[in-house]
Amino acid sequence: MARLIVKSPYIKCGGGQNASGYLQYIATRERVEIVPDGRPPTRKQEQLIQKLVEDFPDTEELLEYDDYKNAPTKANASSFITLALEQNWNHVQSAEGYAKYIATRPRAERLGSHGLFSDADHVSLDDAMDELEHYTGNVWTHIISLKREDATRLGYDNAAAWRTLLSTHRNDIAAAMNIKPEDFRWYAAFHDEGNHPHVHMMAWSATPGQAYLDRDGIRQIKSTLTNQIFQQELLHLYEEKSTSRDELVRQTRQAMLELAQRMRDGLCICPTAEKKLWELSQKLDDVQGKNVYGYLPKPMKQLVDEVVDAMEKLPTVNECYQKWWELQCKLNDYYSEQQRQRPPLSQQKEFRQIKNAVIKEAEHIRQDRMSFEDAALAQEDEQINDRTMSYDCWELQRIIYDENTPLEERDNAVEELKQIAGQGDPHAQYLTGLLYRDSGLLVPDTEQARHWLELSAQELPDAQYALGKLYLSDNPDVHDPAKGLYWLQRAADNGHEYATYRLGKEYLSGENIPKDAAQAAAYIRQASEQANPYAQYLLGKLYLMGEGVPKDKEAAQYWFSVAEKNGHAYAGYFLDRMERQEDLPPPNILLSATRLLHHMGNIFRDNTPRPAAPTGIQIDHKRLQRLREKKMTMGHKWNDHEDEQNHGMGGMGGI
Repeated sequence: MARLIVKSPYIKCGGGQNASGYLQYIATRERVEIVPDGRPPTRKQEQLIQKLVEDFPDTEELLEYDDYKNAPTKANASSFITLALEQNWNHVQSAEGYAKYIATRPRAERLGSHGLFSDADHVSLDDAMDELEHYTGNVWTHIISLKREDATRLGYDNAAAWRTLLSTHRNDIAAAMNIKPEDFRWYAAFHDEGNHPHVHMMAWSATPGQAYLDRDGIRQIKSTLTNQIFQQELLHLYEEKSTSRDELVRQTRQAMLELAQRMRDGLCICPTAEKKLWELSQKLDDVQGKNVYGYLPKPMKQLVDEVVDAMEKLPTVNECYQKWWELQCKLNDYYSEQQRQRPPLSQQKEFRQIKNAVIKEAEHIRQDRMSFEDAALAQEDEQINDRTMSYDCWELQRIIYDENTPLEERDNAVEELKQIAGQGDPHAQYLTGLLYRDSGLLVPDTEQARHWLELSAQELPDAQYALGKLYLSDNPDVHDPAKGLYWLQRAADNGHEYATYRLGKEYLSGENIPKDAAQAAAYIRQASEQANPYAQYLLGKLYLMGEGVPKDKEAAQYWFSVAEKNGHAYAGYFLDRMERQEDLPPPNILLSATRLLHHMGNIFRDNTPRPAAPTGIQIDHKRLQRLREKKMTMGHKWNDHEDEQNHGMGGMGGI
């Protein structure tokens, strides 16, 4: 892989020391002789290399050291020693052993009087040395190195190319060193040496004490020069890699979405997280102001982090996070040499939402809120009773909801359905109301949905239930709790088990009607006897807690068992926990880790990498235009959209 190596030691001037000697050295040093033999290094070279590595450990990062380790020859040893000494000039200029080696190493012919260049077209070595002899600040000695094959291929095997490069980016280098452009001073010389031709650049500020260079500054210099040197090559490389990159993103996205869905649907046993969530919930009583991570005292922030770190150990969470992390590393700067260590999930800034999800769950525990775990209810509670439906209505319904049917045919079926609804067919009216409520084939229209459902509700319990839910929704155009409860009661009186269950939830929550636990339990029991698994599960929780009914562990186990047989996964979860421990925590604590896992599933879903090109439902152009026109006539923006339904948390976060 092509690399650019940048080293930036500095010489501390003043107090009898100056950088003029180093300037003279880089300006006038002779090109090192290349000895093309494979003989092993001398004993003297081996000893010197050992000493250099011991004294200056960062010399192991040099390209020349890689060459020497891979092929320990006299020539490679000579190249490494030379650059290692130059990199640490300020430390070794007075050392007898180092100096003696420099004086005796093989030489080739000189390349003129000096090779110094800078901003000016012509540089006086004497003037430059005089300037540095009287300078009292720090002088940085950047060493910028390329592999021979890269320098030759890219045209950086001559002083002119390097002068153009450094002159062009001198202000960028100055900024990285915290030097004002007008105060920036620099000289450089190109050394066409060995396998790694390189440039020595001396840089300082005309105002002593102004300059400052840290690791970020060095990375900035390297990034700037790398982008310029490898610009064309990078463009070509990125073009070649675009297809494989997109495929990598696609594969990672698919894997993460699958794992996130498992989080959103799964059950979780994590006693450590449960314990710390309970502890956090108790401490929230003393918090003044907002219950968000940034406003919490430091000890409570630490507790939040501990909850996140405990959840990270769950296999699904850890696998999903690892896939995300690996992709980020692969998509980072191509020429970066940085070794990345995956931070704890609690310290990963892209997932800071998880911390507030922890606080939200602790608040849930603190308020002792009932949860229902019935997110799947949305796919089950509106099963259309087609036993009394006319054949024409049944056939149109089949066409409308068959996604394999051509879109034009489905559109025509909707229009026919609306005609039948206008003729007074209650099933057609019900289906038309659902289509206006849920969009898809019709532009969403709440008023139209209410109109058709009210007509159908005069006869059909299914429509009564759907209408009750519509009035109880958060839609401000139709929100009317009194009407919603009325229609739920109508549906319940007509034997609609889900309406009965919903009424029990309403009396239990107290949001739309005064809370009445006993009345709630009565409705929940009625729905349970109608074989509703959600009601059976909830009734088990009520007996476990003593909410609206006497506390009765055996009754709780019975209803959990019935619910489990009817397919309710959480009921089995409670049964397992009840069998394993005598002192069962309250349900709101028992399910806290599971609810948090669902929160995390949503967050990971939202943080999955996006494909390069937008994807989505393919729709006919003419149909899209018609939908846009309808939206605009109704006062909508043409490109607005409904919020994505929160299937993962719908039944977990409260009532």
